[in-house]
Amino acid sequence: MNLTDAIAIIEKHSPNPKAGLPDEVFYYISRVTPLVNVDLLIKDEFKRTLLSWRDDKYSGKGWHLPGGIVRFKETLDTRVKKVAEAEIGAPVNFDPAPIAINQIILKEHDVRGHFISILFKCSLTSDFVPKNTELSSSDAGYLMWHKTCPENLLKFHEIYRKYL
Repeated sequence: MNLTDAIAIIEKHSPNPKAGLPDEVFYYISRVTPLVNVDLLIKDEFKRTLLSWRDDKYSGKGWHLPGGIVRFKETLDTRVKKVAEAEIGAPVNFDPAPIAINQIILKEHDVRGHFISILFKCSLTSDFVPKNTELSSSDAGYLMWHKTCPENLLKFHEIYRKYL
């Protein structure tokens, strides 16, 4: 099989990259190119920060800012809105001008090891109550308001400690 045939097979299994990619394709791409993602710094009027618990083989265990990978031909504004809906379950108000752009290189990772992370300032009111239905505080996706930056912030989100 030549490279053109191999690419045709990948394209056959990835018919709509705007909707996302099959894991195998996504992980391959993450081994050969940086991924662009948005991170949401969500605050309320009391200056608390909404963080999500994460527990996976690529990130480890700890608190992180909600975020997501930008899809093909997707605007940053659209990705911020989709991340809020998917990870928070509610729309957020946000400034469309990023407050930070960071390059994250995880030298020990061959998969998901290089990111261009774009941070957006977002807000929700303190009336927002996370919908942690059927989740315990140690389950991935558990949301919690934080008055200060937690000690167990994910390593690659240490760049955001000064904002929390």
